Amino acid sequence: MSLSKPLRKDPRTRRRILLFVMFIALVILSILYGLTVGAISIPAKEVWTSLFSNTENEFRQIVWNLRLPRVLTGLLVGICLAISGAFLQGVFRNPLADPGIIGVSAGAGLAAVSIMILFPEQMSLVPLAAFLGALAAAAIIYALAWNKGAPTGRMILAGVAVNSLLGAGMTTVMLLNSEKVQAVLPWLAGSLNGKSWPHFDTIAPYACIGILLSLFLIKHANVLILGDEVAKLLGNRVERSRMLVILMSTFMAGIAISVSGLIGFVGLVVPHIVRMLVGNDYKYFLPLSALGGGALVVAADTSARAWFDPIEFPVGVLLALLGAPFFLYLLKRGLKV
Repeated sequence: MSLSKPLRKDPRTRRRILLFVMFIALVILSILYGLTVGAISIPAKEVWTSLFSNTENEFRQIVWNLRLPRVLTGLLVGICLAISGAFLQGVFRNPLADPGIIGVSAGAGLAAVSIMILFPEQMSLVPLAAFLGALAAAAIIYALAWNKGAPTGRMILAGVAVNSLLGAGMTTVMLLNSEKVQAVLPWLAGSLNGKSWPHFDTIAPYACIGILLSLFLIKHANVLILGDEVAKLLGNRVERSRMLVILMSTFMAGIAISVSGLIGFVGLVVPHIVRMLVGNDYKYFLPLSALGGGALVVAADTSARAWFDPIEFPVGVLLALLGAPFFLYLLKRGLKV
């Protein structure tokens, strides 16, 4: 049987293949953008030579030691945030759910800020603290919402309350130690400034494990998006599926936040746009969200350091400045959110 025949029968297949090609192209273009643009512009030809030859020169030093680790770290951060947001929106069946809104990011933030301010000599523990903080926030939300099950409505309300409480806790820690706040501002704003190979080495193994495990949860996420009643009628254990997907979402958010700080809007906007393009089937929705999130963070970080040179503008602030109006534009157009 030829391949062209089924493609003619289902026009969605051709559209999905085209979208995958487009999103992969976006990732490649964002990486090239990140490697060529900066305080010193490097032609694409020189980037290629720097990557694939042993000729030592200034360009090779910049590409290998400064830009490539930062670009790759940003790529993984974006992938992790987008996967986290895509899973949360499916679990809660709410396109406004993302790590920053339901309290997972606040949990990571409170734990990380506490380490950075109260125990600055233990800075190496910040990634672990951020992940444990995110995990603790998810556990609290789940416990507060539990009543012979954890319905999504109760979990969203619990998430909003926990987000406010943990956010207030983070503010309190900073107010009581105002003389040390300056040191944590870049982390709070969400920044990839200074990210090098050790940072990439830190995030890469966890991100790869998370991405692989996320693929195994596609079936669970597809069941949850149908709603609890339908999922139960189909013979699925809803609470187990929900817990697995939330744990994975928390894991991915914790990984990203531990390296980059608090970067918002990626887990909210990217899955939302991808859903409008391909629908709710996680076989397409999840990988496209991941590609879109990676491309967005790399492109935004490059723009932040290029547009405001010589100031290292935090990518988290730029994404908030651009993401909020764009999201409001979507709302204004009456698109479903």
